[in-house]
Amino acid sequence: MRQLIRQVREAIPFDLSEEKICGDTCQGCSSKLLIYLETELDAWEIKLADGIIPNFGDLDRLARQSKKIHHALEQNGLLAGREH
Repeated sequence: MRQLIRQVREAIPFDLSEEKICGDTCQGCSSKLLIYLETELDAWEIKLADGIIPNFGDLDRLARQSKKIHHALEQNGLLAGREH
């Protein structure tokens, strides 16, 4: 789970300004998607620190959510020139 969280944080641009996030095109609200995903990652980091061990379903769910949000951000042009 820690490795997945690290990979997601590296691939998703959580540090974008509101000006860049809310551009001309929009396939779902990028701002809300980023907030949601960052909240999920933060929650899992807290759970891991508390000794909670995720199961495969937890890993799969976070991976699928991350991929969907990554795709939406890509569609909105927010990942151009970024490594993933």
